[in-house]
Amino acid sequence: MTLTLDLLPATFAVCRFDPAFVLDPDLLQEPWVFTARTDDELSLVCDEQLLARFRLEPGNTESGWRALKVSGPLDFALVGILAQLTGALAEAGISIFAISTFDTDYLLVKAAVLADTVSTLEQAGCKVRTPARGR
Repeated sequence: MTLTLDLLPATFAVCRFDPAFVLDPDLLQEPWVFTARTDDELSLVCDEQLLARFRLEPGNTESGWRALKVSGPLDFALVGILAQLTGALAEAGISIFAISTFDTDYLLVKAAVLADTVSTLEQAGCKVRTPARGR
């Protein structure tokens, strides 16, 4: 199966907050905002520009991530999608941060290794589409 991935135009931040932290509800209306709350933490992945706009000061932040969206929606019966992608990237020594939604999967990689990531995925038989210029 040939997978197609779309490079999202934004640069993302991955943030960790105390689990009791309350996010501004307006932040959740922004595109490309992912959250996960556990007993240990509140994780937030969002466009880096939103951190200043919403005056967010997380305990820990990793900035400079680019996101590749697996073209979907993906059927729940499909097996090995992430394994195919992450296996090729692991062999190339590329670290990822993965997010799964109901419809699809996202791979976040540091901007510094984006070109190597795209090359590795293409060599593994994937198609990577980049956003049009000026977006």
